[in-house]
Amino acid sequence: MIRNDLNPTWLDRSLFPFTSHSLSIDGNLVHYVDEGEGPTLLLLHGNPTWSFLYRHIIQQLAPTFRCIALDYPGFGLSTAKAGYGFTPREHSMIVEGLVDQLRLHNLRIMVQDWGGPIGLGFAGRRPDLVHSLILGNTWAWPARGGMTAFSVVFGNPLARLLITRYNTLAKWLIPAGTNRTLTESELGAYLGPFSTPASRLPTWIFPKEIRGSTAYLREVEAGLSQLREKPVLVVWGEADGAFQTSERLRLLTYFPIHRIRLLAEAKHFIQENAPDEICAAIIESMLG
Repeated sequence: MIRNDLNPTWLDRSLFPFTSHSLSIDGNLVHYVDEGEGPTLLLLHGNPTWSFLYRHIIQQLAPTFRCIALDYPGFGLSTAKAGYGFTPREHSMIVEGLVDQLRLHNLRIMVQDWGGPIGLGFAGRRPDLVHSLILGNTWAWPARGGMTAFSVVFGNPLARLLITRYNTLAKWLIPAGTNRTLTESELGAYLGPFSTPASRLPTWIFPKEIRGSTAYLREVEAGLSQLREKPVLVVWGEADGAFQTSERLRLLTYFPIHRIRLLAEAKHFIQENAPDEICAAIIESMLG
């Protein structure tokens, strides 16, 4: 395992002015930021992003919450051990390992995209550690319909070649999922972790695992029954082409104690598109 540089040239630290920490978890070197004081807010990213996605939310909420955002092995500033598979089940166990090592409890957990199955999988296994949930555009059950089609298109061997050789997924999905033009430095921070063919493999595995992780997704869905009494805030981008009204309504059936903040102009990456609205909703609800 080669240690990632925690201050790479592609990262403009003025955009991400947080202290970087790292932990060894099951042989992986896991990068995280830990900013602010107050109730602990655990922030979980999806694909093909990293903790940089939460920078606006951390800056706004650190006066009120202890904000912890990690990078899964193979993403951001984290390094995967040899043989790590980059599957959602493995990532979920990394989250659990970080929580245990930092002795976190009474958690407010925010998830979006693959952060949903990863974070809700952990939450269902360890409901005693969870105070409440903040759900962005995500899901928590075996895929069907459009998600399966996405997996077929982006999770096949030809897509693997295009993604690993040309960084196709990140170069397309990140701009497509934001409702403004990212600056050169912002785009550089998102694409920087995937500068080589080998480093891009994890971004292909996620779409493949939409179909490949059906057994794990069934476990995530079953575990939602352990979370029914948890307060939930839903912050949902209505302009997202991936997760739409049907997914939001299905999520709500599992969580009877909920509040909703619809983000009319927000596309897939709601943390980039509507951070002010999201932070206002979190502070307003305070989730207890």
